[in-house]
Amino acid sequence: MSVFRLALQPLQSTRRFYSTSSPLRLASVQTSQSTLPTLSAAAVHAQGPLRNDWHREEIQAIYDSPFMDLMYYGAQVHRANFNAREVQQCTLLSIKTGGCSEDCKYCPQSSSYKTQVKAQKMLDSDEILKAAMRAQEAGSTRFCMGAAWRDLAGRRSNFSKILTNVKTIRGMGMEVCCTLGMLNEDQAKQLKEAGLTAYNHNLDTSREFYPKIITTRSYDERLETIHNVQEAGISVCSGGIIGLGEQEEDRVGLLHTLSTLTQHPESVPVNALLAVPGTPLEKQEPVSVFEMVRMIATARIIMPRSMVRLSAGRVRFSMSEQAMCFMAGANSIFTGDKLLTTPNNALTDDQHMFQFLGLVPKPANFEQGSSKPIVDSSAVVESTC
Repeated sequence: MSVFRLALQPLQSTRRFYSTSSPLRLASVQTSQSTLPTLSAAAVHAQGPLRNDWHREEIQAIYDSPFMDLMYYGAQVHRANFNAREVQQCTLLSIKTGGCSEDCKYCPQSSSYKTQVKAQKMLDSDEILKAAMRAQEAGSTRFCMGAAWRDLAGRRSNFSKILTNVKTIRGMGMEVCCTLGMLNEDQAKQLKEAGLTAYNHNLDTSREFYPKIITTRSYDERLETIHNVQEAGISVCSGGIIGLGEQEEDRVGLLHTLSTLTQHPESVPVNALLAVPGTPLEKQEPVSVFEMVRMIATARIIMPRSMVRLSAGRVRFSMSEQAMCFMAGANSIFTGDKLLTTPNNALTDDQHMFQFLGLVPKPANFEQGSSKPIVDSSAVVESTC
């Protein structure tokens, strides 16, 4: 036997030693693999067209897809519709804090609960504009003004100031968003004329679970405000909160309502509850990043052209966990020390994250919204058949 052959023998022996797959074992693996479905619902629907006719069962199937599949196809859809490295930075300022007449069980600003948040008057315009300038200097391209109001009834003076602030901030080259409670048609039109980019009005959860969280405003009233905003030609920002005690089917129900609107929201905030002492939900357990990723990836697949915003609760997630959310399809965050009254990630932490992950700020988009009434696409189809 040659020296060359002798030298090979130990290597051959080593290969045999580390080989653990007998023919029987391989056969069983192949058999089990052949029984698995070839495509998950996430894979099937990731290739489809833009739709507003989703069935709840379809969305549930996407949401229930194997986690790695769901994350992968969420990422695939994201890259087909957006620059995957771009993430919009938004700043949310509470311009009127506390004393709200609504009874949202998660909210420390409700006058129904004893929290550390105290009712305050609306901020002066100078203070609001200085905050907008600081936000712009820090890299934000959208500035959102939030007021703890049920609606604008009896607030003509304050509404007039808000309209002026909207015009001024839009003139700074920023997208402008407001969340002021319910709006009627005329108020929505005035905000549009002032230059408002988007209006935030979250649905919070499914229609079925909603009454267990809020009793002072109906689900249909929220949908009516969204309709008024869209009819005025303003982009809609609408999403919800997970971790309220809802079931997974409620999360799917929320996504179903949003994805079957006549026009998908321009942006869909996905919030994780930050339980606040003094509120009825103060003892709720925090959600995991895997639950957030399921929501984000499902939202991305069924509403492919909407911004998906990683919103409240982000402060609890590490950089690697946030990276999973961006990979799954999130492309917007709130920056600044606070989100209305709850804590948020430090600016320096976000700057480090952007640099480390290779993310870049998404430019402002002034092409969104419309100067024309929303047309029901189903009505067009019927008239042309």
